[in-house]
Amino acid sequence: MTAASIARLGDANRHFWLTRSVARAMNLSLGEAVIEGEMAAEGYCDMVNRCRQCLQVSACESWLGAQVEDARAAPQFCPNHEIYNQLKAGRSRTTKDV
Repeated sequence: MTAASIARLGDANRHFWLTRSVARAMNLSLGEAVIEGEMAAEGYCDMVNRCRQCLQVSACESWLGAQVEDARAAPQFCPNHEIYNQLKAGRSRTTKDV
């Protein structure tokens, strides 16, 4: 394995908070999603690791700074956008059923 083939990983703490912040901007709690069985704990860890590989940190921080109300969808550049959007869709169905 060469150095070029090893993915650069960003700071784990920073990317944990970015992952959590995107969820919060969408009115989601990843911790609750794990507790409620909507995702596995390993899935949460995988989301943070995908975030750590992402080179769009500045774009993410800008997107987060621009959110003034619940975001309806995650940014397309986010490597976790499909997961966030699926969780959001699941929450929308759940709240409509209540």
